Amino acid sequence: MSTIRDVAKVAGVSVATVSRVLNNKGYVNEDTRKKVEAAIHSLNYKPNSVARSLFKKQSKMIGLIVPDITNPFFPQLARAVEDVTNHSGYTLVLCNSDEDIIKEQEYIGVLNQKYVDGFIIVTSTLKAEHIKDLNVPIVALDRPINSDTPTVSVNNYEGSRLATKFLCDTGCQKIAHVRGPYNVLNADERCRGYLDEVQDLDWFRPELVVNGNFNINKTKEIAKELLTLHPDIDGIFAGNDLMAVGVIKAAEELRIKIPEQLSIIGFDGITLCETTSPELTTIAQPIYNIGSKAVQILVDLIENRPLEQNNYTFSVELIERQSTKPR
Repeated sequence: MSTIRDVAKVAGVSVATVSRVLNNKGYVNEDTRKKVEAAIHSLNYKPNSVARSLFKKQSKMIGLIVPDITNPFFPQLARAVEDVTNHSGYTLVLCNSDEDIIKEQEYIGVLNQKYVDGFIIVTSTLKAEHIKDLNVPIVALDRPINSDTPTVSVNNYEGSRLATKFLCDTGCQKIAHVRGPYNVLNADERCRGYLDEVQDLDWFRPELVVNGNFNINKTKEIAKELLTLHPDIDGIFAGNDLMAVGVIKAAEELRIKIPEQLSIIGFDGITLCETTSPELTTIAQPIYNIGSKAVQILVDLIENRPLEQNNYTFSVELIERQSTKPR
């Protein structure tokens, strides 16, 4: 493998001159530059990225930390982030934290030592004090960290109201909600939207809200219990699409027909919704646009460009499929 010294020898210049050409810094006359470039090409020289990152305190890498890579929402989000990252000349490093603050801090520490240029983080555990000493920019995705950290998310509250109102408008008489984890802002906001639509209706009872923890298997079991205790439930709003699939599985085991006896609506708009049987009605997030915007903001911060605004909240849309129908 060729070294920078080999390039300098072939070009007949100093190592410092080769370095100036590689980094496009400092004066190098055009003839000398052409000699160096010809030597680089003939030797198929590739600069040592580790050495360059140590020298520049930069790596052209962006870290993406997500809480659960098994949730199909996050691979779709990561795909968008990767596309725009590569287009911007950066490399993506993907980390799965399992919603564990210790793992999140370890990933941040390790990548920071490798001079990663910035982070995009989906977290419900990191607070301002955990990131205050970082010397690289951070963008919060899906869930805010604090008011000073740029955030890209969707209007979870309005989306959940839209979902619940849709079930009411299609004739559902008793609607339950399978919520996500407590103290996770998007789950709390989706639950709040549901409650604001139904808590004053005669049929509402607090026990119609159960926690599926954004987990398909837990949701399946808790939904079976819910539907057994309340057989008159004819509509369920699940706080994400993965939990909605868990509800479908529970209904199948209980031989409840969807949508004839039970309408189900999810939240996220992942591609899995189109492959379930029946296909799932959902509140769709613009997943690709969310990931793209997060990268655009982070690259602007890395390259010291001013931000037009600090926080972006995208709208959601209802996509009607086979798991709901008018009654």
